[in-house]
Amino acid sequence: MNLSNTSQLGFSDTKKHYKILDGLRGVAAIIVVAFHILETFTGGDHSKQIINHGYLAVDFFFVLSGFVIGYAYDDRWQKMTLGGFFKRRLIRLHPMIIIGMIIGAVTFYFQDSSFFPVISETPVWKMLLVMVIGFTLIPVGHSMDIRGWTEMHPLNGPAWSLFFEYVGNILYALFIRKLSNKILALLVFIAGAALIHLAVTSPHGDVIGGWSIDATQLRIGFTRLLYPFLAGLLLSRIVKPGQYKNAFFWSSLILVVVFSIPRVGNPEQVWQNGLYDSLSIIFVFPLVVYIGASGETKGKMASKISRFLGDISYPLYIIHYPFIYMYMAWIAKNQEFIDTAPLGKTTMILISITVLLVTVTLAYALFKLYDVPVRKWLTNKLMKK
Repeated sequence: MNLSNTSQLGFSDTKKHYKILDGLRGVAAIIVVAFHILETFTGGDHSKQIINHGYLAVDFFFVLSGFVIGYAYDDRWQKMTLGGFFKRRLIRLHPMIIIGMIIGAVTFYFQDSSFFPVISETPVWKMLLVMVIGFTLIPVGHSMDIRGWTEMHPLNGPAWSLFFEYVGNILYALFIRKLSNKILALLVFIAGAALIHLAVTSPHGDVIGGWSIDATQLRIGFTRLLYPFLAGLLLSRIVKPGQYKNAFFWSSLILVVVFSIPRVGNPEQVWQNGLYDSLSIIFVFPLVVYIGASGETKGKMASKISRFLGDISYPLYIIHYPFIYMYMAWIAKNQEFIDTAPLGKTTMILISITVLLVTVTLAYALFKLYDVPVRKWLTNKLMKK
């Protein structure tokens, strides 16, 4: 998931910076947090989820990734080496990956509950080993599952999408950047067909998955990566942004509606929801990126909001889930209180809001006090000619 913006890519030039796309990342990241908070109460039944399609934010991020990578780098390769490209991407993405793993480790034993049956059996040395491996973003197999969910990054589950983001970056640098638009368009078509097939044949009728090291989950992960990443890249090459008024409002509204639509179809026709998922990714998300790239933020307040949302987007996404783990543990341990006490549900709502506010605040603090200074230091150390 590429959450970078074009003003922080290590180049000094006058390329237009798409501020609205920054803001859209932030909108999607906040929806992801709300989606994960509400997911706690579904009991695995997707039809009960209020923000039902919030999981599609990952696919939207991949479209943005392809678009931003193509826009920022396609015309740089005459003066940029592979090593330079990979250094820039590591500097942009990896500091927050490390801090996300540390937060996951610090909060790990506070997450012990019936939701996570393996935590109580996990020795500290094994947890620390998983953390160190997590620093590299190398996935762990089931033998290193310290939570019981078979995640490739059990200290910070959403890091699976960053693993595929790295895969997309590597493929782009080694092969995809060299492809003509015709060949790229053909690959986009094939990847889109594969995405539709995955979604409509899924036993659950959606594209959810990609976070485990097994054949089924890896297929989901690669399929979710390839179409949106390639489509975003193609979009950056062939479409010239237009001029739309209120582009941030309309593109944000489209995202909120797509993520919030209730489950489509019924348990006997789950393919209908799969079709909704795939068509949203194939048609709606590239349209949203196009609209976002075709507008301007006018006024100080609009610019500040867009900048704030862009600043918190990546930190929020990569640090929020350890707090969701703790939130789920609290729910599991206090379910009777929530169900029976006079203020049980009110307390639950207040804690839910607190989780959202704390993660947003921490994300902004980490952006200012950790992410930006560390990236600046690494750029000075590693990118000097």
